[in-house]
Amino acid sequence: MRKITAYFLTAIYYLNFGIILSIFHILQVIAYNVFGYPAHKKVVDVMNWFLVMNLYSLFCRPSFYGLENIPQGKPLIVVGNHQSMYDISPAYVAFKKNHIKFISKKSLGKGIPGISYNLQKGGSVLIDRKDNKQSISEIAKLGAYIEKNNYSACIYPEGTRSKDGKLKPFKSGGFKILLKKAPSAVIVPFVVDGNYKLHKWGSFPLNIGLHLKYTVLPPISRENKSDEDLLAEVHEKIKEALGQ
Repeated sequence: MRKITAYFLTAIYYLNFGIILSIFHILQVIAYNVFGYPAHKKVVDVMNWFLVMNLYSLFCRPSFYGLENIPQGKPLIVVGNHQSMYDISPAYVAFKKNHIKFISKKSLGKGIPGISYNLQKGGSVLIDRKDNKQSISEIAKLGAYIEKNNYSACIYPEGTRSKDGKLKPFKSGGFKILLKKAPSAVIVPFVVDGNYKLHKWGSFPLNIGLHLKYTVLPPISRENKSDEDLLAEVHEKIKEALGQ
């Protein structure tokens, strides 16, 4: 019975998802080309709020914790665990005051209403995972960008999403580049807990009735720590928050 209900609710969820992206794609184009980046960012913030609220269509309850831990007026390197394609919008909502930017696959930069346009125009970077030189260059640009503007960059060092929710080892390459190019950035761990459960039956139907938790942990000091030690500390903090 639960799975049958899930088919019905997932259809509603995807319908809402498509409508939100389509409407906000148009609004983004208008905002960016007529009013510039500030207006475009506000549109993107609202779009992602609607995308998170759409989880209620699945009778899921998204909850945010630790938002008081987010520093203001400083560049941030947000380090998150990766469980689902639905991890991005909660990060936008949590860090909306910090102008959060992402490192995304180049393939996402085309063909997806609302999402692709934002990745192209909103300050995020698109990398080709098969082209190491291009990837390093783009991540370096992002680091310099957040350092200059006191923005934030979100990185998922696992590389690929965890299908069972268990935290994978962190890869250090992109993290080290951001540290180098944004020397004043504060390291902030961001924990996604439960999104992998949405895919219990794959992409259709999605799972229903879940409590999805998004937690900002206290910032981690960079003082007198190597890049490897910093990343290891973030990994341990996220692992501990997940109860693993």
